[in-house]
Amino acid sequence: MPFPIEAVRAAYPALSDGHAYLDGAAGTQVPRSVIDAIAGAYRAGLGNVGGAFPAAHRSDAIVAACRAAVADLVGGHPDGVILGPNMTTLTYRMAGALSRAWGPGDEVVLSRLDHDANVRPWVQTGATVRWAEVDPVTGELPVEQYARLIGPRTRLVAVTAAGNVLGTRPDVAAITALAHEAGALTYVDGVHATAHGPVDMRALGADFYATSAYKWSGPHVGAVVADPALLETIRPDKLASSPDTVPERFERGTAAFADLAGVSAAVDHLAGLVPGTGTRRERLLASMAAAEAHELELFGVLLAGLETLPHVTLYGKPARRTATAYFTVAGHTPREVAGQLAARGVNVWNGHNYAWELTGALGIREVGAVRAGLVHYNDRSDVDRLLDGVAQLREARR
Repeated sequence: MPFPIEAVRAAYPALSDGHAYLDGAAGTQVPRSVIDAIAGAYRAGLGNVGGAFPAAHRSDAIVAACRAAVADLVGGHPDGVILGPNMTTLTYRMAGALSRAWGPGDEVVLSRLDHDANVRPWVQTGATVRWAEVDPVTGELPVEQYARLIGPRTRLVAVTAAGNVLGTRPDVAAITALAHEAGALTYVDGVHATAHGPVDMRALGADFYATSAYKWSGPHVGAVVADPALLETIRPDKLASSPDTVPERFERGTAAFADLAGVSAAVDHLAGLVPGTGTRRERLLASMAAAEAHELELFGVLLAGLETLPHVTLYGKPARRTATAYFTVAGHTPREVAGQLAARGVNVWNGHNYAWELTGALGIREVGAVRAGLVHYNDRSDVDRLLDGVAQLREARR
């Protein structure tokens, strides 16, 4: 069955402005159902959780529904879904909590592929850092190196499920298996990966799986998902008066309840990208697999087009990747390229995109490159407009 791209695009009001939104790797647009869910929550009236009155009960229900939705999306348990403002804040919170049990000489294994939000919080715990290096030509993160990096003092291995600029999908399951053999915990950054295909955090071997809803058509809400039994063993800093239950003990302050309603709506939207039956989890797996196939088909056109342009340099050629391209254009800074494309109604990002270690390894940290990322609502016209715009940059140089 062909991917119903016209129906998918029609669900997104923002796409009516005529721009080619190829900036999805930095944040997606939201469908009408998400906008309506957020507005509806405010319209109905909300109170803080735990109250004796109906508005508080509505917030209680919104939180529970959000946990269930995120659990369905990633293959976790609702009672293990920690909610917060974003992945970075939650990862700092988890790093602080976990490292309280670490001592001098304890180690963490980090990768140069990762977004800095899955690097700096662990570096700043003071643990000894052992680095997994990226092949600068292919953009791959070789699994073999982890056998020598992980040892008896390893307390945690942090790795991304998909690199946010090269799109590299490392063999996370093999990496986490090595970590577990050594008795280490695993923290998998799924922020970029979750939008681009089915997710099964158990199959990945993720003790902690982090994601952000604004990367998959939701509002700015982050989540970290873990086994509730594991969370029971961790004691984060918290207010004396706040709940000590799991997962609430990890959630500081009052949540943005209307946004949480939007998260549930975003998950329901993803589950319905293609017609299907079964549980929401089953529909999500089928729907996201169809979205991934659609994105990668378009990405083949995008990559082939960029590769024919002699003034374009592409970074990375991983065997398994998301539909994310990172490139430079001769004679133009990445910012100039982004500006020229914006003038043609094509939205792309430029810079290091918080891939701090990776862009350093590639030798382009100071200026970065141009990032164009496809998501499920992009179509062939978006790709063609990008390729035409980049081709015209060569003509402008002449």
